[in-house]
Amino acid sequence: MSKLSHNDLITLLLAVSTMLIISRIVSEYGKRFGLPLVMGELLVGIALGPTILGHLSPTTHSILFPFASNANFSLAMDTITSLSVIMLLFVTGLEVRLPLVLRQGKIAITTGLGGMILPFASGLALAWFFPQLFNAPNNGPSHAIFALFLGTALSISALPVIARILLDMNMLKTDIGMVILAAAIFNDLVGWLVFSFILSMARQGSGSPATIGHTIMSITAFSAFMLIAGRFAINRILPWVETNLSWPGGVLSLSLGLCLLCAAFTQSINVHAILGAFIAGIVIGDSVHLREQAREIMHQFVTNFFAPLFFVSIGLNVDFLRHFDLQIVTIVLILAYIGKVAGAGVGAKIGGMSWRQSLAIGFGLNARGAMEIILGSLAFEAAIISQPVFVALVVMALITSITSAPMMRYFMKTPSPTQQTRVS
Repeated sequence: MSKLSHNDLITLLLAVSTMLIISRIVSEYGKRFGLPLVMGELLVGIALGPTILGHLSPTTHSILFPFASNANFSLAMDTITSLSVIMLLFVTGLEVRLPLVLRQGKIAITTGLGGMILPFASGLALAWFFPQLFNAPNNGPSHAIFALFLGTALSISALPVIARILLDMNMLKTDIGMVILAAAIFNDLVGWLVFSFILSMARQGSGSPATIGHTIMSITAFSAFMLIAGRFAINRILPWVETNLSWPGGVLSLSLGLCLLCAAFTQSINVHAILGAFIAGIVIGDSVHLREQAREIMHQFVTNFFAPLFFVSIGLNVDFLRHFDLQIVTIVLILAYIGKVAGAGVGAKIGGMSWRQSLAIGFGLNARGAMEIILGSLAFEAAIISQPVFVALVVMALITSITSAPMMRYFMKTPSPTQQTRVS
């Protein structure tokens, strides 16, 4: 059985420590300029990867990150990044509050639907009729899978980033903040379910009706079982764990164990492991018995250990300068802004908001952040998209996240009485 040698282990530990320490320093420095942490982590990956270090000092790059020459190192890093993305989807699920969507009622649904339908339709149509714009396949299952993916990528939001932006703007508990949050939850829930379906299609390499039907049934059955039976069980097991086992160790073991168990199950039925982790996060996070402190411990553990490793690793694997395609980046950016802002804005207007409020909501939902990068990374790994399209999605995620808060402030310069209302 192949295993890490003495030197392999030293190299791996040096690589991981370099990624963690440098990304923390750069991210903290970037925060002074209002940049999201994920941008610092990506920049470190780009600096240490083939884009910069690989060009300036190929020898240093190959010693520190010997992906090409050391299969054991490559396999170990692949395992770490796979575990990282599973953990990231788990904590994203922890943020989902299904009752919040129901409480916001009509306006959350119209905003959420508008924020999904227009971006999805515009991305799907452009990729379907003009695949040459993205250098994508123009026939066969790969053509359909790429078109479905681009539509999904443009319709998804970044719930953790949006929540953080609203918190920073002191809007988390306002009417508009609640609408944005509820619509983002709706977008993420539907978006990740659809993306899991697309990944399954790509993995099986077939778009036959039988395969599609089996995948849809598998995703639906698993989600329904966990959200009904799993939620019921967690609400009864969690109080017992908190009372009879060490705290918070018992809760963390139960939560992370269930996350990995669900991830393993969805992976075994040919639906990606991220779906299991995401649903497990929703089930645990939605429990009234989960203490806020335990939720915060899991969040801190994942976002300060696994998240930097994942986002730095993206830069280590892609040459961003070589694969930067201005045409693709421009198209993706235009589609992202028009589709999400107009779609969510019209949805909010139909729900009863003013035009200024609706546009503020549209820009609020336009922050794609880390979720878009995760989605693009998984699609690239599954060979659904090319490196130029992946680079375009990363650029789009960063630009939409950075511009979201300023644009919201611009459209809310003259707040209405409704905007100032706090929701209890």
